[in-house]
Amino acid sequence: LEGETMTDLCRAFGISRKTGYKLLARYRDEGSGALTDRSRRPVRYANQLPPQIESLIVNLKRGKPHWGARKIRELLVRRLPGDLRVPAQSTIHAVLDRHGLVARAGRRRNRAQGTPLSSGANPNDLWCADFKGEFRLGNGRYCYPLTVTDHASRYLLLCEALESVREEGAIAAFARLFAERGLPDAIRSDNGVPFASPNALFNLSKLSVWWLPPRHRHRAHQAGQPAAERPP
Repeated sequence: LEGETMTDLCRAFGISRKTGYKLLARYRDEGSGALTDRSRRPVRYANQLPPQIESLIVNLKRGKPHWGARKIRELLVRRLPGDLRVPAQSTIHAVLDRHGLVARAGRRRNRAQGTPLSSGANPNDLWCADFKGEFRLGNGRYCYPLTVTDHASRYLLLCEALESVREEGAIAAFARLFAERGLPDAIRSDNGVPFASPNALFNLSKLSVWWLPPRHRHRAHQAGQPAAERPP
């Protein structure tokens, strides 16, 4: 083949010049044995590690139970020959998990022990607060009706049109209601805004915290501040 150009040789064998130069480099490095067909399988572990490496990972974990995948991989980097690709940390973790060597921490759920809801047998024992949806006015603005009813008598204590469900408007409405009607023993609401705040401590919103201090005392009802309660 001496005297032939790479272009002519590649054309004769039906290969590209890039492949031709690659074969030539292999021949110069490894001799004629390098020209045999090679596996086209990617040089990676794909979904399965060689058994020897998987056994090594398992044995390292059993020898050092407190080691995790990261620590084991650091040791493999130092221990495996340079021509072997060290598996990823996630692959090592999957091997440990498959062999039951991953300790799973149980997630502890702290569930609040709720108190029974008030029965509201007598007037002013229990008030029920709620926003009755929303609707658009003729001027294009929305109206949010805040209602408060007495649980025992079903008497409508308050029905006030607010511009939003923000705490400020609700607090002002309740302040006027307390001044006019006194205080109930408890106020029941749902878990929606502004009665509750899902991201706050104990789900307490600004309105529900405002209900707690005894700042609303009124001579019409001397039992103290109302208690906020919500169904679970």
